[in-house]
Amino acid sequence: MMKNASVKVGIIGCGRISGHHCRSIVETDGIELMAVCDLEIEKADVYREQFGAKAYVNYHQMLLENPEIDTVAIVTPSGMHYEHALDIISRYRKNIIVEKPTFMKPSQVKEVYAAANAAGVQIFAVFQNRHNLAVKRVLKGLAQGELGALRSVAVRVRWCRPQRYYDLAPWRGTFAMDGGCLTNQGIHHIDLLRQLGGEVSRVCGVHKTLGASIEVEDTAIASMAFVNGAIGTLEVTTAARPTDYEASLSLVCENGLAQIGGIAVNELQVYTPEPAACAENSEDFSGNVYGHGHVKIYEEIVAFFHRGERFPVAYEDALATIQLLNSFYLADETQCWVDVSSAGDSARLGRPDEALADLYRTVISTTV
Repeated sequence: MMKNASVKVGIIGCGRISGHHCRSIVETDGIELMAVCDLEIEKADVYREQFGAKAYVNYHQMLLENPEIDTVAIVTPSGMHYEHALDIISRYRKNIIVEKPTFMKPSQVKEVYAAANAAGVQIFAVFQNRHNLAVKRVLKGLAQGELGALRSVAVRVRWCRPQRYYDLAPWRGTFAMDGGCLTNQGIHHIDLLRQLGGEVSRVCGVHKTLGASIEVEDTAIASMAFVNGAIGTLEVTTAARPTDYEASLSLVCENGLAQIGGIAVNELQVYTPEPAACAENSEDFSGNVYGHGHVKIYEEIVAFFHRGERFPVAYEDALATIQLLNSFYLADETQCWVDVSSAGDSARLGRPDEALADLYRTVISTTV
């Protein structure tokens, strides 16, 4: 544990969500933002100027010149999380924070967590919507028996991602580096499915590409059976036009209904055991679709290092979410019901593409 010293963080990848990481770090006591890195130095320079961090174009140089950095936030394209995490763990023995999706495939989750365990470092998976007030209130109601036994669950994400969104970078809209609406946008709701509804036993579903010229799905429909006997449906699309409409999750239970909605599961819209709880457990995300959960995650990281408190997203938790994600892809690939507990890797998600990966790799130069 680092009982007296601040946790010192370096960030690799300086896209839009990285700015939210930077702000969350500087707002949190006990943790410091040391440096930021991006293959396009102009992007790193924006955060250098805004937050006073050192800026780099090569993360090897960043870590070699700043050995006091003990934790690295990986905010690179999704398909690079695995490679970057393994390199930083094995070469530099740093703790890592990994944006969603933690990794693309269950096999990658297993390998990277095993490497971290062998190196004596920690992995902190980011699922910030778990900290939304509405989610926490429903979890409390489930734990205390207010809602009673779960009967059915429904997820509905209706967002808009036009062609110009996918054209922003080569990695977008690819199975190798991005995944479609389930992996990029729906992953938080897949995670919340497990947290609120319990483990899913089997899934079936269909994926389509309807609103953009991309290789991945932008619309997915699925049916689910839960271990506890409940059933559920999932509808995720980025083909809605002309704007984002909702990201909701509802639970029909023995004693009533709980419905979380809003633009990013940020509003408690219906809670029949205590209707008055809705207003006080809803948040306005209109100016910040990412919400406020990243600050909570960094507070949890500080609590882990300074007070020895358990980080809530353990290995088994991260693995189960990525395994459920891959199960939806496998169901579409096989056109069959898929047993989640025995599901392996999707044949498409995270498949190798060396030419594309080369665009996002960082080499150690002879001057570093």
